[in-house]
Amino acid sequence: MKRFLVGVTALATALVLTACSGNAGGGAPGGGAVAQGDPAAGTTAPTTSLSPSSSSPTPTSSSSPTPTPTSSKPKPTPKPTPKPAAKPVANPADVPCKAALASPGVSACVDLSALKTWLLQDGKVIYGPVKQLPGKKGHATPTGVFHVSAKVKNYHSKAFDAPMPNSVFFLPGIAFHTGSLSVYSHGCIHLSAAASQRYFTTLQSGDVVQVVA
Repeated sequence: MKRFLVGVTALATALVLTACSGNAGGGAPGGGAVAQGDPAAGTTAPTTSLSPSSSSPTPTSSSSPTPTPTSSKPKPTPKPTPKPAAKPVANPADVPCKAALASPGVSACVDLSALKTWLLQDGKVIYGPVKQLPGKKGHATPTGVFHVSAKVKNYHSKAFDAPMPNSVFFLPGIAFHTGSLSVYSHGCIHLSAAASQRYFTTLQSGDVVQVVA
C-alpha cells in the first residue's frame, strides 16, 4: 500500500511538471499561445513593421527664409494747382474820358451810355470797368470834368431820406455811393458795395472825375 501511494504521488508530480513545462514552452494542446520566435512552435509569428508615421514633423531648415522683395509703387506726382485766370487788363483806349486819362495821379471816368466806370492812375486803368447806374430821366447826372469835393462814409440823404454809404461827392448833391444797380438814381452814380468801397478808399479830395454821355 505504501508503494502504491508513492507511485501515485510520483505520477502526479510528473504530470504537474509536464503541464508547467508545456505552458512555459508554449506547445501545450488546446491552442496555447506560441511565444514569438520559439523554435518548438515551428513557425515564427509575423512581426508588424511600423511604417513611418505621417504625423512625424518634417524637418525644417534652421536658416530664416529670404524675404521676397516687394516692388514699391512710385508715389503719384501731385498735380499743380491751377492758377486762377488773370483778369484781362483794361485797355486805356477803351476809356472814353480824355481829360481823366491825361490827368496825373488818380482820376475817375464815368460813361453814362455804357453804364460803366473806371479808376485811373497816370493814364492807366487800375480798377474797372464796373457797372454803374446814373440818374434817371428828369434827374440826369451832369456831364463834364469835376473834382472830388468831399467824402462821407455813412451819409444819409435828407432830401430823399435814403442811406448813401461810401459817398464820394464831386458836385453838390451828386456822388458815387452804394446803391441799386437796377433802379436809376436822382443824379448820383450807383455802385455795388465792393465798387463803392474801392472808390471811397482810392479817390481823394481834388482828384479828377470826368462824366461823359
